[in-house]
Amino acid sequence: MFGFLKKNKDLEALILELDMDASNNYKDNAQDDFRRLTARFDELKAAGKLNAKQQAHYGDIIAGYAEMMKNYTHADQGRKDIGTWG
Repeated sequence: MFGFLKKNKDLEALILELDMDASNNYKDNAQDDFRRLTARFDELKAAGKLNAKQQAHYGDIIAGYAEMMKNYTHADQGRKDIGTWG
């Protein structure tokens, strides 16, 4: 009808958890959250539980997180050349 995206509760909860851990600088937890998010996305996609719009939407979100997660470890603390989260 209007083309609104129906959000997936599982993925939204994982995204929220990832954002909270990352904003609190819990880097190990954020990395774990990212792995759980990508695994759940792959599971839902393989099971046919995400429509094309959802796959595109969450795929874009995961791609953005993947880029931000590069070098996102405790080893980068204090470096000025690595951007901040959010």
